[in-house]
Amino acid sequence: MKKLFSKEAVIGIVTAISLFVLYLGVNHLKGINIFKPTNQYYVLMPNVSDLQNSSPVFVDGFKVGIVNSIQYEYENPLSHSIVVQISLDKSMKLQTGSYVELKSGLTSGAYLDMKLNHYVSTYCHPGDTIHGIADISLMEKISNEFMPQIENLLPRLDSILAGIQFIVNHPALTQSLEQIEMTTVHLQKSSKQLNLLLSNEVPVILNNLGKVSSDFTTVSENLKGMDLQGTLNTVDGALQNIDQMTKQLNNPDSSLGLLMKDRNLYDHLDSTALNASRLLLDIRERPKRYVHFSVF
Repeated sequence: MKKLFSKEAVIGIVTAISLFVLYLGVNHLKGINIFKPTNQYYVLMPNVSDLQNSSPVFVDGFKVGIVNSIQYEYENPLSHSIVVQISLDKSMKLQTGSYVELKSGLTSGAYLDMKLNHYVSTYCHPGDTIHGIADISLMEKISNEFMPQIENLLPRLDSILAGIQFIVNHPALTQSLEQIEMTTVHLQKSSKQLNLLLSNEVPVILNNLGKVSSDFTTVSENLKGMDLQGTLNTVDGALQNIDQMTKQLNNPDSSLGLLMKDRNLYDHLDSTALNASRLLLDIRERPKRYVHFSVF
């Protein structure tokens, strides 16, 4: 059977396919889709710092194209002497008066931001030249805006550091730190003692409280079993008897009342007691006067 392709033809076909696939891969890495129709425009830029081939072109944050090439106009070195060729989606329409602004991000690098002129109804044609401006880079903003402020802040920062150093080296601060350290040590000791108290004493106290509560329960049950009403009635009768006795003592017609309130009876009793005392004294001093002994 005769071969359809020779060995050399097969090698050529494989090489062509490989080169085509390589071309597609490189353009894909660059963000270029060769199968997608695009329109070419030219942008005159005064500065293309950090801008590269395949840098994105955005409209309101949406990617609509890429940068194809960057060329310098050596024959016409004017302020806008750098020509940037961009490829935009074919469906993207540019109004006349639109312009491109060069911007740069911290991580994304430089890119082109398309500013559309929405106030007109006429459009640019593919191949037209668009005006471009260069935005101030982040480092330039820092250099122009923040560096003067930082320079003005440096003398104050020096005085602030000197004040901080004075405070740090002041003996009062050292003394305060030592006192704080001592307070911390005391707090640690107190915490240990509290933990010891909670672990040893509190269970004993709780146990004693349990016993006291049990005793109170027993006492309460005993009180429930007692005849409190009968006891109160007995106490009430005793108080009534005492009240009656008190009334009799205070009554001048009763015997007890006469004994307590009759002055003459008191005087007679006092005189009788005095005479009896004298008689006993005389009997002790002169017993022979009252007692006689006779043997025969």
